[in-house]
Amino acid sequence: MSLAPVYFDNAMLEDWLQEDIGYVDLTSTLLQLGNKPARITWRTRGATVSACTEEVVRLLQSRQVTHIKHLPSGQHAADGDILVEAEGPAQALLDVWKVGQNLLEYACSVALRTHQLVETVKQLNPHVGILTTRKHPPGLRRIAVKSTMAGGAWPHRLGLSETILVFPQHRALLAENGWAEVKEKLRQNANGLAEKKVVIEAATLEEALLAVEAGADVIQFDKVAPAQLREWCTPLRERYPSLTLLAAGGINKTNAADYANCGVDGLVTSSLYYGPPADISVSMQKI
Repeated sequence: MSLAPVYFDNAMLEDWLQEDIGYVDLTSTLLQLGNKPARITWRTRGATVSACTEEVVRLLQSRQVTHIKHLPSGQHAADGDILVEAEGPAQALLDVWKVGQNLLEYACSVALRTHQLVETVKQLNPHVGILTTRKHPPGLRRIAVKSTMAGGAWPHRLGLSETILVFPQHRALLAENGWAEVKEKLRQNANGLAEKKVVIEAATLEEALLAVEAGADVIQFDKVAPAQLREWCTPLRERYPSLTLLAAGGINKTNAADYANCGVDGLVTSSLYYGPPADISVSMQKI
């Protein structure tokens, strides 16, 4: 597991608070809580993996809270462990209360699911990596990336500008079945991108062979069953020893073990982003 130092700018964090606070915290204003000295604690209910605790710290710091401790991202947290604890003016702590809880409940749950999947696959084949997609709701990418990295996975693709990945949807816009034009366009235009590997998605062995002929360094098999991949991966590796093979589409905790020994180098999944949130309690005390 990793600390995963993903970058979050100050404006993004402030937007999270602005969305929740709005104009005024009406309840705490009516109760005249204001500058009363207080302590806030975000604590686990049930074992989990910590993620995005650093962002909760920064939210508190943006409200001039200075007495803060936290469990770094990527750490195992037992039932009842403190994820973040801080002391400061009551209103500052209340401003961050729910935003911090919501963030931790989502991030820790993703990190835990990731860790469990990574460990399942590692026990069967330590050479197969878990890679996560960009298929999450808009606006969640940095949280999703940090959380999955905290659980031990790596991002497969952070955005369109990062990698060359040819899908059937691209080929559909080219001449005939697209393969000849893919080859020609890559030959003509990708010469200056020597550091970029070409990934091409395939659904059959025939498509995989055409993809290699077109210039693929990596074949990403989409929604191909493990048993079928076992038949295809061996001859592909014998013929193209440097070729990287990935499995994608519908991979989750129920079938990851079957894919672990099917001959691919990595499993590409979106399933880690979705599931029940972690149960995080929040307590306030006056001091």
